[in-house]
Amino acid sequence: MPPAPTSAKIPADKIAKFSSALPFFLSFILIPLVWFGALMGGWWVVVTPLVTWYLFSSIDLLVGLNTENADLETTDDQLFWYKLLTQIWVPIQFLTMMGLIAYTVRADHLGGWEVFGVMFGVGVMSGTVGIVYSHELMHQKNNFERLLGDLLMAMVLYSHFRSEHLLVHHRYVGTPRDPVTARYNEGFHRFYPRVLRESLVSSFKAERDMLARKQLPWHDTSNPFWRYWGLQLVMLISALIVGGWLGMGLFVVQAFVAIWQLEVVNYCEHYGLTRKHLGDGKYEHVKPHHSWNSAHKATNWLMINLQRHSDHHYKPDRRFPLLQNYSADEAPQLPHGYPFMSVCAMMPPLWKRVMNPRVKRWRQTYYPEITDWSDYNKHKTPMPR
Repeated sequence: MPPAPTSAKIPADKIAKFSSALPFFLSFILIPLVWFGALMGGWWVVVTPLVTWYLFSSIDLLVGLNTENADLETTDDQLFWYKLLTQIWVPIQFLTMMGLIAYTVRADHLGGWEVFGVMFGVGVMSGTVGIVYSHELMHQKNNFERLLGDLLMAMVLYSHFRSEHLLVHHRYVGTPRDPVTARYNEGFHRFYPRVLRESLVSSFKAERDMLARKQLPWHDTSNPFWRYWGLQLVMLISALIVGGWLGMGLFVVQAFVAIWQLEVVNYCEHYGLTRKHLGDGKYEHVKPHHSWNSAHKATNWLMINLQRHSDHHYKPDRRFPLLQNYSADEAPQLPHGYPFMSVCAMMPPLWKRVMNPRVKRWRQTYYPEITDWSDYNKHKTPMPR
């Protein structure tokens, strides 16, 4: 895949300034929002999801698209503020999460539905921001950032996502071997239970097979699943300590919400997009048109350019401020940002009305020679070698 166009480049010295990184710190607004909802109670407990899903999408309408690209000659040292952003979020999220668990189990002014609403908001925060930041960290090459990514995933009890994402999704996206690639006409409510089951199995098998190639058993101490389980246990015990059994239950509630947030975004990123089977279990290389993109500015601030998804698949370890934008001529574009499209995905008839015609146009554009899509629709093409 060739690099993205070099039309409007932001120079490295401008990228390095704190003022350029500042908009990405907008995600930190979710921290006081979840606390505000807990302190006020009532319908204020829903302020966090409303801001996350709707306010940022509304801001998109005001500020428009961002199609500029950073200079790829920008060095890692010039990305200090962007790296700091993802790293300091880890302790802040942990303290916020445990602090809110300790507070809500003792707050007399919060009823049962309000306590649930507070933790739902925490799950929106840890799913929309925490998991996206973890995704950025797990793709880096140094062990410190990878550990921070593991800590964030442990906070939502979904640690195996790292193995699934790095070893399965990036290699097999758009093929039957990738559980995360949503099938054409597959509603989210069918996709979700399937991906929960299949991604856990595929991630464990990927790690087991790697160990087998080294002539090691699956239970060898180098298997990262031991770390995953250990860190998740630490998080559960932490919640138990600060909030008792109710606190542990609330921790599980926010984790469930966060996982749902992750998988609905995964659903949007590749819905209906498949790589062409070349025969004998071989598939074409991943190209820009195998990911749905969005250039909406505000939601890219919130999700640190995750919506520049084609370039992420081209250079998975490229840090988020350097991810390149692809135009509609190079990669398929969503009509709105990921948060708004995630809400749309909760209503399958609406989603299919919006997205199925786009998938059909995508097929006509890139694969006019394919006349029968039946096997692709059901992921019944041969498993990749």
